[in-house]
Amino acid sequence: MALSMVNIGEEKEIIELRAKDSVKKHLQSLGFIVGEKVEVISENPSGFILLIKGSKVALNKGIANKIIVS
Repeated sequence: MALSMVNIGEEKEIIELRAKDSVKKHLQSLGFIVGEKVEVISENPSGFILLIKGSKVALNKGIANKIIVS
């Protein structure tokens, strides 16, 4: 499922990044690596606040749709 479908408070494992190479590299530099755990902290109309590797990161819904979790 896409990260954008995860409920607030849930923690999931990243299994795939379905984005262009440049976007993948940027996400990986932020800690979005296959096998890493990510938690949805909050959601607003434009996107999400996520907790990954102990840091809070904001992502818009379009990018969150490209991160596949289980």
